[in-house]
Formats: sequence, structure tokens, C-alpha cells
Amino acid sequence: MKGNSSLVERVMGVLKLDVPTFEEIEHDQSATGQAAVVVVAVAILAGIGAGLAGTTGFSIGGLIAAILTQLIGWVVWSAVVFFVGTKFFGGKADIGEMLRVIGFAQAPNVLGVLAFIPLLGGIATLIGSLWALVTGVIGVRQGLDVSTGTAIIVMIIGIIAFFIVGMIFATIFGVGAIGLGAITG
Repeated sequence: MKGNSSLVERVMGVLKLDVPTFEEIEHDQSATGQAAVVVVAVAILAGIGAGLAGTTGFSIGGLIAAILTQLIGWVVWSAVVFFVGTKFFGGKADIGEMLRVIGFAQAPNVLGVLAFIPLLGGIATLIGSLWALVTGVIGVRQGLDVSTGTAIIVMIIGIIAFFIVGMIFATIFGVGAIGLGAITG
């Protein structure tokens, strides 16, 4: 794959699991903005699919919340994987490289837009999630310059750490929200 590829060319390369595409994304510092576009586009399309499916109430506020949640999740997940991969497994990367490869690795989740189609939507969403897991492993492997096995271990440890951090935040903000509701309501 040539340097300075377009966003669409890069997404197609990621979807094809093309390793040179991941390498190009990793090394192109200007691709961080493109990675953010992928994250936002996936959030919008998956949010629309979920809204049409009736699994969530569809609203502009809900869509904005989904986009913000995806962006924050992308940054936090990238930081966790960067930390675990570089500090415990000798990976060689900077946070920008991880943001880029992990952002683009979310591309297969665009299949969530089909969530509103009975049966097919659920299957498409599952396929997108599994495909994104594979693109995530490749992205982490290429971004950290580690083996596939190490990338999988980094992701497993990262998932556990991400879950723990999420539970801490949910506890803090959940309890805070309940307390605020009790005071105001």
C-alpha cells in the first residue's frame, strides 16, 4: 500500500486485514484525525442502527452521548493498551500510534448499522464485533511491534484493566448520580 492513502483506502485495507495498511496508519502521524473520523462514523452508524432497532431510544442527545462515549472509550482503551503493551511486554510504540491503529481497527463495527433488520442485524453486529476483535489484535500487534500471541495477551489484560477502571468510574459516578437524585428529587 502506498503512503498517504485516503481514509477510504485505509478503511478498506483494515477490513481486508492488510498488514501494510496497519503499518502505514501506525507511522503516519497525520492519520490520527482519520482514526477519529472512523470512531465517530462507527458510533453514528451503530447508534442509528440501534435506534432503528428499538434497542435504544433514538434521539440526537443519545447519538451525541454515543459519539462522546466512543471517543472517550477509544482514547482510554488506546492508553490502557499502550501502557500494558509497553510497560509489561516490551512493545515499542507511542500513544499516537496506538490511537491510530486502534481507531481504524473499529471499522468493522460499522455493521452495527444493520441492527434494525430482524435476525440479520444481530448476526451482522456479531460479525462486525468479531471482525473488529481480529482487526484490533492486528492493530495492537503492528502498533506495539510484538507477536500475535503477545498482542492477544495485551488485549486480554487490557480488557480486564479497562473493566476495572470502568467499574470504578461507574461506582463513583453512579453513586454520585443517585445521591444527586436523592438531594434534588
